[in-house]
Amino acid sequence: MSQMFALLLVMIILYLGDLISVRTKAWIPSVFVCAVLFLFGYWTFFPQDIVSRAGITPLVATMLMYLLIVNMGTLLSVPELIRQWKTIIISLAGIAGIMAMVFAVCLLMFDRNTAIVTIPPLVGGIVSAIIMSKGAASAGLVDLSVFAILIYVMQGFAGYPLTAIMLQREGKRVLQKYRRGEWQETVAGAAVDKHAGASGDDNAMPRLLGRFPAHYNTSYFKFMRLALVGWLAYLVSGWLAPIVSVSPFVLCLLFGVIAASLGLLERQPLQKANGFGFAVMGLMLFIFDTLNRATPEMLLRLLLPMLMLIATAVVGMFIVCWIVGRMLGVSTEMAFAIALTSMYGFPADYIITNEAINALTKDEKEREVLTRHMLAPMLVGGFISVTMVSVVLAGIMVGYIIPAV
Repeated sequence: MSQMFALLLVMIILYLGDLISVRTKAWIPSVFVCAVLFLFGYWTFFPQDIVSRAGITPLVATMLMYLLIVNMGTLLSVPELIRQWKTIIISLAGIAGIMAMVFAVCLLMFDRNTAIVTIPPLVGGIVSAIIMSKGAASAGLVDLSVFAILIYVMQGFAGYPLTAIMLQREGKRVLQKYRRGEWQETVAGAAVDKHAGASGDDNAMPRLLGRFPAHYNTSYFKFMRLALVGWLAYLVSGWLAPIVSVSPFVLCLLFGVIAASLGLLERQPLQKANGFGFAVMGLMLFIFDTLNRATPEMLLRLLLPMLMLIATAVVGMFIVCWIVGRMLGVSTEMAFAIALTSMYGFPADYIITNEAINALTKDEKEREVLTRHMLAPMLVGGFISVTMVSVVLAGIMVGYIIPAV
């Protein structure tokens, strides 16, 4: 298969996902549709490395991840992150609910190793799944090694539609209040900069570089500053390694926040450099590339425990979020949506939220209200669970796997 034909095929899938999402007003998220189509493709005529053949290799995807996470950090500021304390509590509570329910079910119906291997991928992304998969393989637990990857691959099939439903319901509730003149901005709603969604002057220099003429702020200059911040995050992660293991992607988000607050980066520089769409495309393809691991035989053998544990995780998450949300004054829909980000993380949380907003209203002011209310909590929830907590959990729990006799 040639590179351009491979690229054409994966672009058709991405477009079909968008098309179905638009036609169903985001009730069927594009990421869900794309995942199903990629799975069908891998089981029929797709080469297993179709994404790499199309040009999105792991190295390219890693580069895009650095740029995207730094860019997302520019949406937030340190005071805004502090104001997101409710989101952080809800995200951690959702993780606690998953851990409690999955452990209980596994101890009753499976075994301790199944619980240990399952939990980090359920509350995180590919990094935690790989850690647990390698740990299980080293312990001689072949099925559990496959199961860790399978849980990661399939959990989004529960998370995507449930999140779309919750955000649709939350958005309708907010719009009804706004249209009646009863809507008051919440603390969570203040978390996105009021200009974050606006393009503004794309060539205006950020505050720290304000003495330079605006015409020097070219797309390459924006990319260069994004790469600089990403490189600094990578360096600091390496320096901290002997003391504490911190993912460079976690530091990318933090450094993006700091760089925007200091005035080294403008808000959303990747959009202003006309690179955001391509970056999201590349990262989404890399995520769907992991579906080539899920063969029909694997699904049939592990289908029952996989469905049972994913359902258990969702129930545990919902119960805890309902309780904690009521205690914090956050709607059940919003609290559950925040917790569900642990099942997919960035960029799916960004995409699903925007799809829901665009489906609910075309009015620019109403879209701004919904964006301010929903986007930042969803992003922060995803970063807390997927990027930060899940990797820490995986690093701790992998040491408790009992080797096969």
